[in-house]
Amino acid sequence: MHRNDLRNIAIIAHVDHGKTSLVDCLLRQSGQFRDSQLSGDLILDSNDLERERGITILSKNIALAYQDVSINIIDTPGHADFGGEVERVLQMADGALLLVDAFEGPRPQTRFVLQKALEQRLRPLWWLSTRSTAPTLGPTRSSRKLSTSWRTSVQTTRRSTSPTSSPVPATVTQPTIPPDRSGTMQPLLEMIHSRVPPPEDFSDRPLQLRATSIEWSEFVGSIVVGRITAGILDEGQNVAVLKANGETAAGTVTSVELFDKLGRRPVPQARSGDIVAVVGLDEPAIGDTLADPEHPTPLPRLAVDEPTLSMVFAPNTSPLAGQEGQFVTSRHLRARLYREMKSNVALRVREADDSDTFTVSGRGILHLAILIEQMRREGYELSVGKPEVIRRQVDGHWHEPFERLEVDVPPADVGPVMELAGTRRGQVLEMAAGPAGQTHIEFSIPARGLIGLRTRLLNATRGEAVMHHRFEDYKTCDGEVPHRRNGVLVSQSNGNAVSYAIWKLQERSELFVAPGDVVYEGMIVGENSRDNDMVVNPTKEKKLTNVRAAGSDDNILLKPPREMTLEMALEYIEGDEYVEVTPAAIRLRKTHLTENARKRNRPV
Repeated sequence: MHRNDLRNIAIIAHVDHGKTSLVDCLLRQSGQFRDSQLSGDLILDSNDLERERGITILSKNIALAYQDVSINIIDTPGHADFGGEVERVLQMADGALLLVDAFEGPRPQTRFVLQKALEQRLRPLWWLSTRSTAPTLGPTRSSRKLSTSWRTSVQTTRRSTSPTSSPVPATVTQPTIPPDRSGTMQPLLEMIHSRVPPPEDFSDRPLQLRATSIEWSEFVGSIVVGRITAGILDEGQNVAVLKANGETAAGTVTSVELFDKLGRRPVPQARSGDIVAVVGLDEPAIGDTLADPEHPTPLPRLAVDEPTLSMVFAPNTSPLAGQEGQFVTSRHLRARLYREMKSNVALRVREADDSDTFTVSGRGILHLAILIEQMRREGYELSVGKPEVIRRQVDGHWHEPFERLEVDVPPADVGPVMELAGTRRGQVLEMAAGPAGQTHIEFSIPARGLIGLRTRLLNATRGEAVMHHRFEDYKTCDGEVPHRRNGVLVSQSNGNAVSYAIWKLQERSELFVAPGDVVYEGMIVGENSRDNDMVVNPTKEKKLTNVRAAGSDDNILLKPPREMTLEMALEYIEGDEYVEVTPAAIRLRKTHLTENARKRNRPV
């Protein structure tokens, strides 16, 4: 039996290929909203960070009615660093709409999200997006490129799954090209209605619901979001919550809500196939199974890829600690990190030997940088160490994560790109002509070689290089990767930077601070032109005398300081340095603030 009144579909695509924009069009043409309800663009990107960066970070659920069917639409992130979001929410869908930009064609994250959909045995459909007036690859070339990605993803999925599991779909549907700017989404809705399989109806079985997401409300507490795999869930029903350690907790469902348009509506009852929000459970966790107390059968736990990168999180210990933030102690830091683990399934937190520091592991720099940015906006102060890759020991040999790096660059800048990737142990796999006259180059490169590479590539190509990467596999550890070539300027005093001192220092360095900025001993204030660190005094003022002479006054001209974003700062630092993160500023500092302490702890 199937539920012909319901369709569950996830929208997957590469970064910035138009997933959220496509949902905007569906919302506007559904006829279920007033114009005032759908103001602006990227309606589902309600998070401030999502709007600022132009990417989807958290998955969203909406529901639209089409003919006699309710369509649950799941908008997923496209960046591989947020793969944990993709992996857990795809388990609620029966089909996946693969969106491919007609200008760029399939990209690295296209293959990543497609492989995740195949691992969940979803039926994939693909839609060719022609958002811009730029010349497109054309349906034939796009089909050929997608077929290559399809074959690779199927082979990878079959190798990574057991022979007894359900088979991977062998073919992909033909590309669906929207009508020539007809202004309607009718063909897409009709394709979803006719090609996405309806969910199977197991309402006659005992209740089973897997917690896929956990939301929090100050009014009702934890809200469990998941799909009912079997059975019927009633308001006020007693359920058994099956935990990861085998324990069973009793709970009572105080409210059951179905997704309706952009929100949710309470219902007295939901049944197999529905994606619901459940209120009333105490301390649920992602992956827990809500089951019938008389037949407590757990569903398989959520399986997500392991982290590949780790950082040290520590309380802020600089002289400015506590002046700009509200939460500054290790107790605050511990509580916030463990709270994040409840909703971020790809995150790992481990307390270090020092009880005040924590080792936080994630999928990539962007994954962890988003967490740090959220914490600083919430009022936290912390210090973050240099990103380090997570190695594994296999058959007595150390292995490290490798990434598939793809770069699109003008033909004149191919040389610098090859040199930068080559010095970081990157090996060329493919080179071909890309879209819009660009050269497309693919590398296999250690994950540690990517740290700091983006900034150097942009500098070497005057900002014209476009790079994307995705996890490839664990391979035997390669040779050393070159570190930062320049040393830094380290302040030896506390106070405010002055123009005269900066003017003298800028002749042999590039400064990170401007006149009037607060500095302290051990803070990094600039980059040295040589490869050694240099201790300087940015607070030194010009000595004034009573004797004035013609030409004694200097005409001070200052270059603007280099401004660093959080990601740039994390990629810039070395192992003996921290990024100090506060709600008001991002600063660089040495781990040991005094020069004597740095000399005592200098490695032999």
